[in-house]
Amino acid sequence: MVKLFESYTIRDITLKNRIVMAPMCTYEANAHGEVQPFHLTHYGSRAVGGIGLIITEATAVLPEGRISTNDLGIWNHHHIEGQSAIVAQAHAYGAKIAIQLAHAGRKSTVGGRIVAPSALAFDENYHTPEEMTTADIEAVIQAFADAATRAQQAGFDVLEIHAAHGYLVNTFLSPLTNKRTDSYGGSTENRYRLLRNIIDAIRVNWDGPLFVRVSAHDYTEGGLVPEDFIQFARWMSSQGVDVVDVSSGAVVPAIINAYPLYQVPFAKTIKEGANVAVGAVGLITTGHEAEQVLQDGGADLIIIGRELLRDPYFPYRAAKQLDVPFEPTVAVYKRGW
Repeated sequence: MVKLFESYTIRDITLKNRIVMAPMCTYEANAHGEVQPFHLTHYGSRAVGGIGLIITEATAVLPEGRISTNDLGIWNHHHIEGQSAIVAQAHAYGAKIAIQLAHAGRKSTVGGRIVAPSALAFDENYHTPEEMTTADIEAVIQAFADAATRAQQAGFDVLEIHAAHGYLVNTFLSPLTNKRTDSYGGSTENRYRLLRNIIDAIRVNWDGPLFVRVSAHDYTEGGLVPEDFIQFARWMSSQGVDVVDVSSGAVVPAIINAYPLYQVPFAKTIKEGANVAVGAVGLITTGHEAEQVLQDGGADLIIIGRELLRDPYFPYRAAKQLDVPFEPTVAVYKRGW
């Protein structure tokens, strides 16, 4: 039986298939972090295309936590209206929708105060951040919690915490970027503490599905490897995280040998080691590849990124490749499909 087009239930949310749109920055917001017509078209077209779950781009919980001045934001109640419009577009065509809550940390380029666990720049092209105080850390935890409340008010079905790709939470997890000597640095448990506290703060008011995106491999000696995330994932699961979204890299500059399905083994390692649900990402471009990952037990969800930039109708194409029926979300599309 084809698994890619099976439904998948997470808490009280049922996805119509296992295809997930990965969060991908578009840098199309205005300088205030507000939703633009582009976003409604961008996400709406993927909903029309038949995606089970759309995860929107990294959305900043604080203005200084943006990657760029054109990132979407949810640090203010004024953002709720625009985010609600994105949700409505997805729901109109049968897709569930998630928001990725993010803080760029030392990779922020918006100017002003740039912070990180330790005063280490990503590379010579980035500013050296300030080492965060305990008060700074507590403010970030509260910002994630407040952003989650706004996301709930906007109607999102799922929340995802961005703990990957060298942004703030990721830099606390990795020993390459966290050189602290207080309760937020040193041991594995201490380096996890920021993420632990963010999850707990979000769970106070959010009882829906919760994902965490991680970078499971630092590709650098002394950095994190997938086996390290077995313990992280066990802790996440005990706190009510439902799915670990397994990506890799970008915490420090590194050479990555990317090829089709190259990150899938990382997801499988975490899934089997921690007995948690995972999403697999990384150059998955065909229905056959996606189905093989599911059949091999490498993941529970298939998270597609760049292929969905090329083809919003990937689910239709994947269904044809796998020879399964696929009903369009808009009846008139039957003429072409």
